[in-house]
Amino acid sequence: MPLHPPAPLPEEARADLIARGYNRRDLGRIAAVFGLGAVAARAGTPAWAAPGAAASANMLHLDANECWTGPFAAGQEAARAMVARSNRYEPADEHDDFIREVARIEGVPFDWIAPWPGSSDPLCRAVVSFCSPTRGLVTGNPTFELAWRTAEWLGAPLKRVPLTADHRHDVRAMLAADPRAGVYYVCTPNNPTGTVTPLEDLAWLVANKPAGAKVLVDEAYIHWAGLPSAVALLKQHPDVMVLRTFSKMFGMAGMRMGFIMARPEVLAAMMRYDGGMQSGSLPLPSLACARASLSQGADIARRRAEMEAAREVGQRAARAKGLKLVEGSRANMFMIDWGGRTGKAMQDLFRAQGVEIGRSWDIWPGMSRITVGSMAEMEQFATVLGKIV
Repeated sequence: MPLHPPAPLPEEARADLIARGYNRRDLGRIAAVFGLGAVAARAGTPAWAAPGAAASANMLHLDANECWTGPFAAGQEAARAMVARSNRYEPADEHDDFIREVARIEGVPFDWIAPWPGSSDPLCRAVVSFCSPTRGLVTGNPTFELAWRTAEWLGAPLKRVPLTADHRHDVRAMLAADPRAGVYYVCTPNNPTGTVTPLEDLAWLVANKPAGAKVLVDEAYIHWAGLPSAVALLKQHPDVMVLRTFSKMFGMAGMRMGFIMARPEVLAAMMRYDGGMQSGSLPLPSLACARASLSQGADIARRRAEMEAAREVGQRAARAKGLKLVEGSRANMFMIDWGGRTGKAMQDLFRAQGVEIGRSWDIWPGMSRITVGSMAEMEQFATVLGKIV
């Protein structure tokens, strides 16, 4: 929680929020979103602040979808070199150099890219910017909860739509659930299932959504899947937004780096609340590490192959025990159905054996999300699973 009250919202932002249906009593609460205030308490505790995190440091952590290892060698070297120059706020042009590298790799204009410390802030910010008491948020269920918790806290209408039988986002049902929504949020590969919503489904949603509504595509796990990105849709349509983070494939969860790609007018609408402070205030070693990591195609492919082999070890162990899985994961996670036991009970059993597994979702209380670790870690998981089940 912040030590000081959040700064007042600029007059432009206040006027916009009131015009979209918020009342003056809401403005202070909305300002807290951008001061990491009350919404943080409602939207979930960061992993580093979780109760007992330090005490469990020696456990095997398969619970937070982190990478089992750190940044690529090129990224580490770039960060080390930048530390020696970090007496300056920006000794060269590091912020813009990062944006230029993203623009080169993704093939989008420079002013369509905004770096951020992770992707959680722009995710919350998109809900504030484009939802309102009359234009709500639609998400899948289960999916990453931060967007829907932000909508609940703001009082924006929320619809959570079950996934399809093969665990894609059901875009037609999402549109039917709220034909006047402000934001349709799709995480693909999805957290917690790891399953992919095809680009053609996203294209249908973009083509049929209400005017002015945004389709927010969260691609936190896209590099694990090695599949085409929704950036192709962003190039065609001004209402598409694409989120990325370096916390997963790139092993930079503790370095807090991410970015969003959207049209300039969309980014401007999101930055009106704090003048771009969050986007502009990034540690230089993180920027340097991220920039160097983006182009490491061979390392990305190698790490993806390592994850896929380790994931198969964990999934095979579960199947050997007669447990059902949510099939089709293309990311560093998978879901296990415990066959009548609750996810919470299984967490406790694994914790007693020195393994921290992931949580359940309210729609699937009898399942748990398992993060894929290294090959050795997944072999340890298989051994512990054999003891418990």
